Amino acid sequence: MILLRHGQSAFNAAFTANRVDPGIPDPGLTELGRAQAQAAAEALKGARLARIIVSPYTRALETAAIVAAALDLPVVVNPLVRERCAFSCDIGTPASVLARRWPDLDFTHLEEIWWPALEESEAEIEARAALFRAEMAALPDWSDTLVVSHWGFILALTGERTTNGQWLRYDPTRPGPARVPWLIG
Repeated sequence: MILLRHGQSAFNAAFTANRVDPGIPDPGLTELGRAQAQAAAEALKGARLARIIVSPYTRALETAAIVAAALDLPVVVNPLVRERCAFSCDIGTPASVLARRWPDLDFTHLEEIWWPALEESEAEIEARAALFRAEMAALPDWSDTLVVSHWGFILALTGERTTNGQWLRYDPTRPGPARVPWLIG
């Protein structure tokens, strides 16, 4: 399967400038983020893909919408691939509001408030990544899947850091990382 980190969000742009949480809940993409999503769509045109699995956060949904339109793929919302709840950007949007914004997507399987109320520990997101890895490995067609997700989730799943708009191939049948390098340095 292919893992794609969402394009740059308003939070990413502000946080990168000074490493201070700017207090932007569930931010959308910036112009650069939309360009990154479009570039990823162009780069993935030759990939054999049958579907997109996406996090319910707005930045991931907007990225997936751009890629889905370019590649003519169905989109499935899955909260397992959401970001680790640690910053203001990880306060989500209620499922009913998301359903109005994206009427072609199914949000009925989400709780109205689907994101955690408290910061997730490293162990919690690593367990969520392991569950997703196992679910995908059990599917015969896992290799036809594009997952639009986030820095923390992709790191927990693979042990690799990604930049906005970056994608990488991933085999969920292989063991997860022995150690996730959460600290930079």
